Amino acid sequence: MSRIVVIAASLYFVALAYVGFVPAASAHTITNSLNSAIATPMALFSFSGKRPSNLGVNDGKLLACPTSPNCVSSQSDDLEHKIAPLTYKGEPAKALEDLKAVILSMPRTKIITAEGNYIYAEFTSALMGYVDDVEFYLNAEQGIIEVRSASRLGESDLGVNRKRVEAIRDQFT
Repeated sequence: MSRIVVIAASLYFVALAYVGFVPAASAHTITNSLNSAIATPMALFSFSGKRPSNLGVNDGKLLACPTSPNCVSSQSDDLEHKIAPLTYKGEPAKALEDLKAVILSMPRTKIITAEGNYIYAEFTSALMGYVDDVEFYLNAEQGIIEVRSASRLGESDLGVNRKRVEAIRDQFT
């Protein structure tokens, strides 16, 4: 299935490059053309999957990562999935507000739940519309924010979830 998608996407972009990009008269026209070029494949290739119903915090724990490598969690015991939690200074409520601002500053992101010490957001990839589920749990006793980022579909994410959490960490600190 994935090879078919890659071939179809490649053929689409070759065709688009051949007939779709006519020299434009203005930067505005070029921008609209590029936006259409990006939006069309997203509409054609939207691999959002079904929103998980088992996310959240249970007994101070986020859902464990599956065996596939497309997930990272600060609560994981194995090195493949392990990532450090976020740290914060100051009031927990302020830390959560700052974290929400960082999340919302990132492209193609939607906060689904923000209740108490828990945030759940969806991040959508630009080209193929893959959705990743990202959760944050502020543990005030330990002064950390636990994090879990997992792809809904597929086996490998090419390190996207780990890179995302590190990008959030960089902006949050």
